[in-house]
Amino acid sequence: MTAKLYCFGESGNSYKVALTLILTGCRWEPVYVDFFNGETRTREFRKLNPMGEVPVLVHGNKVFSQSGAILQYLVRLTGMLGAQNPDEEIEILRWLLWDNYKLSSLCGVTRFLSNFVPEEKRPREVIQWHISRLRLSFGVLDDVLSRRDWLVGDRPTIADMSCCGYLYYPEPFGFHVSDWPHIGAWLDRIMQLDGWQPPYALMPGCPADRNEHTP
Repeated sequence: MTAKLYCFGESGNSYKVALTLILTGCRWEPVYVDFFNGETRTREFRKLNPMGEVPVLVHGNKVFSQSGAILQYLVRLTGMLGAQNPDEEIEILRWLLWDNYKLSSLCGVTRFLSNFVPEEKRPREVIQWHISRLRLSFGVLDDVLSRRDWLVGDRPTIADMSCCGYLYYPEPFGFHVSDWPHIGAWLDRIMQLDGWQPPYALMPGCPADRNEHTP
């Protein structure tokens, strides 16, 4: 059975799921969602996901939204990238919650405001405030990764897939690998996993595509 991932290339939360699908060997296909022209706000899309967000994973007659929930479903489905004991299960959940509140949410907003809002409308003070918050989160992540190769246990898990979701994008948003060497080494380890691909190679849609059609 082939799963469908409703996504678009610029979505870091979608990338977490796309990367996990690849690394677990799932059969899947991307379904492009035209976020920048308002597709997630349409009545048709909200029938699929009342929350009006991507990613959405459709697998048979099951529909899942929210990246953390989808990642946990993929662990149950494949038996890969998950916990090996109950303590690790709680630890993975802790990282998923931390990422969604302290890392990916800030990355997503900062990257959007810094790159996808017209330059003359970018709120500079808001962007700098978000970057200052992000640096605290990067510091937490870098410190943990100075003592271990992976966030939970001795192998990659969905905790790693969740927390790396925005850090492979080329657009600037206050993150520089040179500032966080342990994060950089961890990203390199993930890149060495069999099947790894960057976001714009896995999902349709990227800034260049949209710019080509800009008058």
